[in-house]
Amino acid sequence: MFDALKNLGNLGELMKNAKAMQDRMKQMQEEMAKRTFSADAGGGMVTATVSGMLELTAIKIDKSRLSDADDTEMLEDLIVAAVRAAQAKAANEMQTEMHKLTGGLGLPPGMLGG
Repeated sequence: MFDALKNLGNLGELMKNAKAMQDRMKQMQEEMAKRTFSADAGGGMVTATVSGMLELTAIKIDKSRLSDADDTEMLEDLIVAAVRAAQAKAANEMQTEMHKLTGGLGLPPGMLGG
């Protein structure tokens, strides 16, 4: 019973470390929110840009590459593909940054949203 209680002396240190980790995570999320990630589809016909928080911020359509401006279905598909690719880039970067932040803690993958 006493063996289980002897680690309570470290509780203050654990709480201090948890607060520092929380502060670093908040800072990293703020920095990621300021970053942008772009990806294209259709050989550059459509380019999507998202923030580090996966919010779509811009869509560019290169009209010179459109062979049929009336083919809206193809254009819609390219837009979706470009947005997904840009979001994947941002999500991968967030995961990389989260791993850098928590890598030494020995936490299970995904425990802190990474």
